[in-house]
Amino acid sequence: MQLSGWGNFPKAEARVRAPRKEAELADHVAEGSAIARGNGRSYGDSAISPRNTIDMRHFDRMLSFNPATGQLVAEAGVMLADVIDCFLPRGWFPMVTPGTKLITLGGAIAADVHGKNHHLDGSFRACVDWIDVMGPRGEVTRCSRDENADLFEWTLGGMGLTGVILRCAVRLRAVKSGWIRQEMIPADNLAAAMDAFEANMGATYSVAWIDCAAKGDHLGRSLVMLGEHADPGEVPPRYRATPFKAPRHRNIPFPINAPGFALNPLTVRAFNAAYYRNGARQKGTRIVDWDGYFYPLDAIGNWNRLYGRRGFMQFQCVIPQDTAREGMQRLLSAISASGQASFLSVLKRFGPQDSAFSFPMAGYTLALDFPRSKAAIALMPELDAITLDHGGRFYLAKDSRMPAEILAGSDPRAEAFATWRRDRGLSASFASLQSERLNL
Repeated sequence: MQLSGWGNFPKAEARVRAPRKEAELADHVAEGSAIARGNGRSYGDSAISPRNTIDMRHFDRMLSFNPATGQLVAEAGVMLADVIDCFLPRGWFPMVTPGTKLITLGGAIAADVHGKNHHLDGSFRACVDWIDVMGPRGEVTRCSRDENADLFEWTLGGMGLTGVILRCAVRLRAVKSGWIRQEMIPADNLAAAMDAFEANMGATYSVAWIDCAAKGDHLGRSLVMLGEHADPGEVPPRYRATPFKAPRHRNIPFPINAPGFALNPLTVRAFNAAYYRNGARQKGTRIVDWDGYFYPLDAIGNWNRLYGRRGFMQFQCVIPQDTAREGMQRLLSAISASGQASFLSVLKRFGPQDSAFSFPMAGYTLALDFPRSKAAIALMPELDAITLDHGGRFYLAKDSRMPAEILAGSDPRAEAFATWRRDRGLSASFASLQSERLNL
């Protein structure tokens, strides 16, 4: 069947099997060149093997829960959305969540996803106690910080290339309601936005939407959104008797690919200006439901079709703290000058992280979506070069087009990861289009 990532590019014909039992899974792994695939929400080609893609969504059982510690033991195909549906009514929420709940736990571990609270709580690895990983011969190895630690470290952020993630133990966060106390801070430019992040490092959650079409004194104007889990007394009156209940967001389907002209520099510029004005009017604090705060795009079914048949590219980098202001300024200047304004642009502050191959490090991360066009493709090398010039690196879960030399130049850990895989005989057993493109 034809597969792609969430960006709908690249597309590839792939042999796909969806085992239901561990023995069946082991047989497929033994064939080699295997890559596990969850819900297909990585943006590029990291979960595609033309020869042996293994759909893990049948491994979707929650196995145990410890209410004293918040530890959930579950299979890798369990969706984050199902964890929330099951445990939020009991007062538990994911400790770390990305901008979509439509991912599997295995995918969250493989990409070592991060959220709006990295500056305080770190990436997904912070809540992972142990992982069961299936190796080339069907053997299952339990790994943790104290047991088979090298496998544990390389699996978190290893993009499925260390083996098939089978089960895991993750800890949830105790919360008092299903609502978020949000503070909206309009920022006139990039410097003001970064000042707002630095002034609010104690906030549990922080994220900014950036208007990438703005220029001059307003370059990088943003809406910075802080968040805290609300107390029951802060919940809207009609929900105070049931504080974990929140209004269900209607899922708006996007059934077809939008025409190629729908998202162009003019329409994106108009949308961004209107979005900023509307957000600025909401300046201050209000109570919002968890789904609207963490997962606004999940309310639009197949929102990736907004970019048309050609799909889109996401560029996401992190630039270390000491060069972040200059680096982000240069990135936004290049984007603004190109006229290729991003429709969905997000800035976050990362805290320190020491890990084998995960994306985050202390500094700022910028995520940008571009419709695939000749002009946008031509812009990518310039953004790569700016990132490299400022000591930054790139997020493999969002990558669909990076050349191997760019990864090697930005992240010396890539060579160490490839060597570790070769030394353990994993290179022939686990592979994806991305690993082959990037020489991993």
